[in-house]
Amino acid sequence: MSSLSPSDTATRRHVVVGVGGGIAAYKACGLIRHFTEAGDDVRVVPTESALQFVGRATFEALSGNPVHTGVFADVPEVPHVRLGQNADLVVVAPATADLLSRAAAGRADDLLTATLLTARCPIVFAPAMHTEMWDHPATVENVATLRRRGVTVIEPASGRLTGKDTGAGRLPEPDEIAGIAELLLERPDALPRDLEGRRVVVSAGGTREPLDPVRFLGNRSSGKQGYALARVAAQRGADVLLISGYTSDLSAPASVRVETVRTAEDMRTAVTAAAVGADAVIMAAAVADFRPTTLATSKIKKGADEPDTIPLTRNADILAGLVAARDAGDLAADAAIVGFAAETGDQHGDVLTHARAKLARKKCDLLVVNAVGEGKAFEMDDNDGWILSADGTELALEHGSKALMSSRVIDALVPLLRVRQPSPTSQECTSADDSR
Repeated sequence: MSSLSPSDTATRRHVVVGVGGGIAAYKACGLIRHFTEAGDDVRVVPTESALQFVGRATFEALSGNPVHTGVFADVPEVPHVRLGQNADLVVVAPATADLLSRAAAGRADDLLTATLLTARCPIVFAPAMHTEMWDHPATVENVATLRRRGVTVIEPASGRLTGKDTGAGRLPEPDEIAGIAELLLERPDALPRDLEGRRVVVSAGGTREPLDPVRFLGNRSSGKQGYALARVAAQRGADVLLISGYTSDLSAPASVRVETVRTAEDMRTAVTAAAVGADAVIMAAAVADFRPTTLATSKIKKGADEPDTIPLTRNADILAGLVAARDAGDLAADAAIVGFAAETGDQHGDVLTHARAKLARKKCDLLVVNAVGEGKAFEMDDNDGWILSADGTELALEHGSKALMSSRVIDALVPLLRVRQPSPTSQECTSADDSR
């Protein structure tokens, strides 16, 4: 029995989890658990075919609510109307090709499709199907139709499908779907498709500068902000390459290509190469400013041979280098460059004073500023800060999830891209990636 008081019950979020009839239906269980553990009132609405993969009892046990598939169950409560009317969020995972088709056509031939017609809250479809079905013109058109109506159809992951097949069409992991859903609960308009045809490079995580085979110079970056930026950009339609340093064991965002690097020099080489032809580069990585001048080939021992000091050499400034490359014509003249600054106040000024000076030095288009310290920014799931623009405007970012902050950063980036036509090679790159 629930221990929630009546006031608690009144403030609970009402989440409908729709489940389509695909092999990935088992992953819906993790999604249901996410919302129930968050204290939400969860109603699971599977299709009849979904129950061929996961039984009704499982969904009822996880949600704590009865599970029906037809419109004639519990008629006095009129569930085919009430579920959608009362919902704060509807998330469908997996969304099969058939279910997307019925939703796009406005069918109401079972409880789930009827609920979709009555819902006026954010609706999220997480597709899962074979690559050929995902790429079929009928599915492409159905997805486009749903998106035009304001529904969020997230990009599927690429990977192992049923049998021996691999490719685009794999259901993203429950944590990723939940993260996108939580973002839309924070901000329903967070994922417009305004980056379609754009190529975006995002760096994330920290670099490690080796001192010997055991030790390194590093920092506390978890990579969460950069991964959130890559995920949001991809779900807003961009072809995203994520160049990742060390992270807190993060999973690659769905439909995002990931290249891993170790050191600041590795990061500089990878980002500089990837920036050629890109519409935007977002430097969210925490790159080490210095590296040991000499790399010991064996572990440095305590004792007589222990060095008194460790000489350091300054690493190249990747952000400033990107701006210089654009000015020199090595990058597109209208490529947008976004930097990040982790700042603390000191006797010379507060966080914004240092950030404004950094923007003037770096000459990037946008600088996202975070105040850092114990319990702030690094290793946390939430964040806040400011966006400083080269034109002198400054925007305070409300405190919230790093996905929410990412959506605000992309909002500020998009107007910088309007003067430039989408890259003609973007669709070719996406198609090639999806065929892997």
